[in-house]
Amino acid sequence: MPKKQEIAITVLPDGRIEYTIQGIKGAQCDNISQLLEILGRVDQEKKTGEYYESDHAPGVVIQH
Repeated sequence: MPKKQEIAITVLPDGRIEYTIQGIKGAQCDNISQLLEILGRVDQEKKTGEYYESDHAPGVVIQH
């Protein structure tokens, strides 16, 4: 059974956006982050332990 992949996006009262990517590791996570960062300036970035885990799943390709 494939692992659940999820992106949680929160819009804060002051208009800032926070997001958490779960179930996606390393470069695949970076690809999704780059897409979300098109929305605006990045104030802070924090990678979770899951980011550094190895994942041999097929890559995610985002075209825009």
